Amino acid sequence: MKNIARLPVLAVALLLALPRLPAASQPRYLPADFPDAAALLPPPPDAGSAEAAADLATTRNISRARTPAQVAEASAEIKLTVFSFAAAIGPWFEAARLPRTEAFFRAIDADVRLVTDAGKAHFQRPRPYAADPAIVPLATEATFSYPSGHATRGTVFALVLAELFPDRREALLRIGREVGWHRIIAGVHYPSDILAGRVWGQAIARALLQNPQFRRDLAEVQAELAGAQPEATAAPR
Repeated sequence: MKNIARLPVLAVALLLALPRLPAASQPRYLPADFPDAAALLPPPPDAGSAEAAADLATTRNISRARTPAQVAEASAEIKLTVFSFAAAIGPWFEAARLPRTEAFFRAIDADVRLVTDAGKAHFQRPRPYAADPAIVPLATEATFSYPSGHATRGTVFALVLAELFPDRREALLRIGREVGWHRIIAGVHYPSDILAGRVWGQAIARALLQNPQFRRDLAEVQAELAGAQPEATAAPR
């Protein structure tokens, strides 16, 4: 399980040095002293800056130009789960067949949301459609925009799945990236939100894979997948 991308030394130092989450909100797998996104990520572009205007214009233009096929793809991922990656694994990869896998990734999802929502609350960046009524979102969101939770979870899910299916790694990582891209198409995120989410997801995945309990649970999931996987599976997309 050494496929995880390495973070820059400075990023790792920040992860080790920054404040702890409140005691009442401890994640299952992430370490107690794991920082929220505000501790690692730079702030989004300043409101009113040329950079922020370009960020908004990009979301406006991309969301306006979306095709029916892109709408379908982005809409299907509004409720993102690990089974959104089935196209890279095979049709047998579904919740009904894999209860342990589903529970494991639900726990990962909860950990990711906990630390990411803390960053959103810190930065409090309004969604693009709140900044520009010309942007019509595919769905409205109750949380702030930066960093993107979908891009973060898409990255984490892809990297963990790549540990389980190393032969499908590139296809899984591609889907993980597309999850973020689809959020711009949906009109609910800026490009800078997506880039921040991908970086944040790398940091989270690295920390998860260093947790002994996580690795034990990952091994159990791997056994379940081995038992459920047919001899001939669909080729990765």
